[in-house]
Amino acid sequence: MKKKFVLPVLFASVSLVACNGDGSSSNGSTDTTVSTTNTTTTGTDTAGTSAATPAANATPLSDMDRMFVMKAAMGGKMEVDAGNIAQSNAANDRVKAFGSMMVRDHSQANSELMQLAQSHGLTMSDSTDKKMQDHMQAMQKMQGKAFDKHYMGMMVEDHNKDIAEFEKAANGAQAADLKAWAAKTLPILRMHKDSATAINKVIK
Repeated sequence: MKKKFVLPVLFASVSLVACNGDGSSSNGSTDTTVSTTNTTTTGTDTAGTSAATPAANATPLSDMDRMFVMKAAMGGKMEVDAGNIAQSNAANDRVKAFGSMMVRDHSQANSELMQLAQSHGLTMSDSTDKKMQDHMQAMQKMQGKAFDKHYMGMMVEDHNKDIAEFEKAANGAQAADLKAWAAKTLPILRMHKDSATAINKVIK
């Protein structure tokens, strides 16, 4: 029997986990509502299954794991959207390059996470609420140095929060494949944070 859950999800920076929709830096939580379908199947436990090769009969995720997946997915979408804006609105070439890296790395991570979620019967919407949409629209109106400072400050704060969340999942996720994905993604997030911190220090 299929059970449908509609869960309100706070939009995270978890840099993969996001920013406040009011144009300020992230507080690490999402402001989006995500519809999910958690399907209980009769297959075997797929602990250790690769995110790139989802199993058809994986067990459902625990509430804690499911919440992390949804927050990480929404945070990752924010990173891609903001990175695309950075490539067109930033004045500093290093900020533009950072935005390009965000789009590339988070698109890859998002794809892996979506496959992993689907392998556990979890289907997520990629839509965002009005608050996040308003924040992205506000960033689109920023140009040059004002954009650079806002964006890079947000990226430093977001990635600090992301790393803390991913460390928890890498150490405590109940699903082995989710735990492995979080551990694999952590070095990328740490590299992003280091790069964002360095750029934020030099831009004026």
